[in-house]
Amino acid sequence: MRMIQKLQARWGLESGGQVVIVMLVFAITGMSILPTRKWVFHLLHFDTHTPFALKFLVWLAVVFPTYQLLLLVYGALFGQFRFFWAKEKKMGRFLLRCFGLRGEPEVPLAGSE
Repeated sequence: MRMIQKLQARWGLESGGQVVIVMLVFAITGMSILPTRKWVFHLLHFDTHTPFALKFLVWLAVVFPTYQLLLLVYGALFGQFRFFWAKEKKMGRFLLRCFGLRGEPEVPLAGSE
């Protein structure tokens, strides 16, 4: 029970029930993405001889965004869209910074407002 309280505080949720729902959404999304990966890899005729680097790149290009989309869909179905949308925006900003596509936020100069 203490772990649920820690997660509730860390994630800024209102109840332990919300924590359980969020964890359930993560679990369902993870289970849903496995068949998607298998289906895409089968469609592309990937097998044990396919280079790992190619599999990884396809995973990044197809499976990773699909996972993010499924998180939002399942989150909405379980009434937690706002929580997952906030997490997606945070992850998006992180990835943009990692790839150097977005600089640090501009700080207005004193007296220029």
